[in-house]
Amino acid sequence: MNLAFRDVRHNLFRFLLTCLGLGLLMTVVLAMMGIYNGLVADALNIVKAPQADLWVVEAETQGPFAEASKIPGDTRDAVARLHGVAQAGSITYQTVEAPFEGATLRLYVIGYERGRLGGPQTIIRGRGLEASHFELVADAKTGLVPGDTLILGRNRFTVVGLVRDTMNSGGDPAVFLTLADAQVLQTQLAPPAARVQAARGASVTSGATVAAVIARLDPNVDAQNVAHTVRQWKHLSALTQAEQEDILIKSVVDKARKQIGLFLGILLTVSAVVIALIIYTMTMEKLKQIATLKLIGASDRVIIGLIVQQSLALGAVGLTLGLGLILTVKDYFPRRVLLEPVNALALAGIILVVCVLASGLGVRAALKVDPATALGG
Repeated sequence: MNLAFRDVRHNLFRFLLTCLGLGLLMTVVLAMMGIYNGLVADALNIVKAPQADLWVVEAETQGPFAEASKIPGDTRDAVARLHGVAQAGSITYQTVEAPFEGATLRLYVIGYERGRLGGPQTIIRGRGLEASHFELVADAKTGLVPGDTLILGRNRFTVVGLVRDTMNSGGDPAVFLTLADAQVLQTQLAPPAARVQAARGASVTSGATVAAVIARLDPNVDAQNVAHTVRQWKHLSALTQAEQEDILIKSVVDKARKQIGLFLGILLTVSAVVIALIIYTMTMEKLKQIATLKLIGASDRVIIGLIVQQSLALGAVGLTLGLGLILTVKDYFPRRVLLEPVNALALAGIILVVCVLASGLGVRAALKVDPATALGG
């Protein structure tokens, strides 16, 4: 006879209600794990997407993600002529807000040269950019579909394709434009401001600049050597792919990553305390039954097994409910929630340890029970 199972069946509704509450708590813990992973993945995804080996940026800056970077548009030709460079392309990044169907979309605009590095890698729906102007490829998180039109600046763009999971570190979904369109969007003034500048005799547009030039190197070429060559040009700096990723993690998303990590630690601590209190309360409610078990000769091992098994069952059911719930709702979060099998396994291990340790309070209370209390009123 399994005493833990019989006790759960006797109080099934209360047990399931307790598991539901614990499952909701596990959902929050898993959501924070997923947001933590998604934050890092989104930050790295933008820099990994071009599949570049070298980033050429403005001198004394850390690239287009950590700092503003502007270099002449013809830098790409100079970089392409370097020994060991197989391909090179110019790229720009900027954040804009655009009206769409009564709402405002916050977008991360990536401008690139068609046929060169920097464009979308995998189109999940529609096609890539084919026209020189006024077409865009959007991330599916924008809610746009092929055929939709969107006003960016003073021009109307048509959505021709969709990509997935392409967002910046702030969670803003990306859209891809041709480099020429992105440069116009970046430098074009509103009509009143343009008239003021024209009246002053100032140029209403700046020179053609880009945020960075990205390069893919030939096999067996050392990226550090090419970067050293670029750094000898006083107006430019160069970062390898590994250095760019390291800057993103340590500079751009570092504080947000630490904050989410701290919140995750607090949630796990709260979960441990909640499980301990639940198990202790459940044990205290059964003290008379435990005393009766002792009176009829049940060993301490049987009583310990009753409490520990109930604790593990509570944790297992709560974790299962939490995992099922977060997998159901994660796509509705405004930020990307990225859950990996290792996260579920890690949390399962933590819950296992927490349940065993939390049952210690109940076991201690149960072992102190005097069998004679079973004869009381």
